[in-house]
Amino acid sequence: MSIAAENTRRKLTSKQGVVVERLIEAAAVEARSLGYDGTTVRGAARRAGVAPATAYTYFASKDHLLAEVLWRRMRDLPDPVFDASTSAFERVAAELRVLGLFMADDTTLAVACTSALLGNGPDVSAIRERFGAEVNARLAHSLRDSSDRRVLRALDLAWSGAMLWAGLGHIAFTEVPDALVGVASLLLDGAR
Repeated sequence: MSIAAENTRRKLTSKQGVVVERLIEAAAVEARSLGYDGTTVRGAARRAGVAPATAYTYFASKDHLLAEVLWRRMRDLPDPVFDASTSAFERVAAELRVLGLFMADDTTLAVACTSALLGNGPDVSAIRERFGAEVNARLAHSLRDSSDRRVLRALDLAWSGAMLWAGLGHIAFTEVPDALVGVASLLLDGAR
């Protein structure tokens, strides 16, 4: 299955994959300029140059479409580079900085997509699960040999809570990395 097909409701041809990519890009532009409330599947379809019915063939709702925008940004994050001498704390801090900053440069889009990721429906739920699994895998990789699974769970919860708070406007997205590194410092104090 193509990458474009992984988050839509059916397997896609290459031509259909191009349409899906255009819809995702158009939805991001819509969300940046109109925010969550002003973004619609119809608006994204119009911007992408496709019929609304075509857009609904691939995305069940605005939340599904915007959650996909967020997933694509997560999926494309770079992996931090570690060497053999990098401590667990340094690895986790580097990963948390990447995970914490991935939406800081585009806060209007971040707020819209965070709202969408909390939406209902099986399509949004599937993206949310994939999202959580990716964050968990990245954090687990950075912890490597840490045998205390409670640390991983606490870091997962800290990250999701920090992103939710930022999405709700309680803290700035730019503050997320330092807040998360502070949590990691508390959890991994003996590992530094």
